[in-house]
Amino acid sequence: MKMIVGLGNPGKDYENTRHNVGFMFIDFLASRYNLNITKKKFDGLFEIFEVSGEKILFLKPQSYINLSGEVIKKFLDFYKIDTSDLLIISDDLDMDFSKIKIKKSGSSGGHNGLKNVEMNLGTRDYKRIKIGISNDKMIDTKNYVLGKLSLEEKKLLDKTFLNLEKVIDDYLSFNFEKLMSKYNGICNE
Repeated sequence: MKMIVGLGNPGKDYENTRHNVGFMFIDFLASRYNLNITKKKFDGLFEIFEVSGEKILFLKPQSYINLSGEVIKKFLDFYKIDTSDLLIISDDLDMDFSKIKIKKSGSSGGHNGLKNVEMNLGTRDYKRIKIGISNDKMIDTKNYVLGKLSLEEKKLLDKTFLNLEKVIDDYLSFNFEKLMSKYNGICNE
């Protein structure tokens, strides 16, 4: 079983904010697979389905983003999923808006949600897709990441999500090294 997690904050106040691009991508994928992510367990919304004989668990942790790792760990333990089958989708302030980076491991890059994942999993070795949200240095970081997306930003994300859908399709059948070499740099065009 593979687990694909989108990071974000729960609740109406955080919908369509830059920090919630992980949630938004999971919702996009769910709509493509005709799923509703409504099952609740361990402070998370999830759905399990099957693609080509492989079970996939989509997860949106419902704790705040800074506590996402606690929820992810509970799901990994309960469903006996190895961290090698975990893929986390998150925002990244240090990348241009809507650009992506696929990584096999690495640091949190200052992302508090990823810091909490590392702390709870006891490792930095988990797969991730980072979606750039840029960084407006004229706005306080907290206000920027929790700020609503503009119409232009939403259009850019829609295009990025269409490209990322192909990445996820291949993730289910490709070696991760091959996935990174195929898509890093390409999906950003």
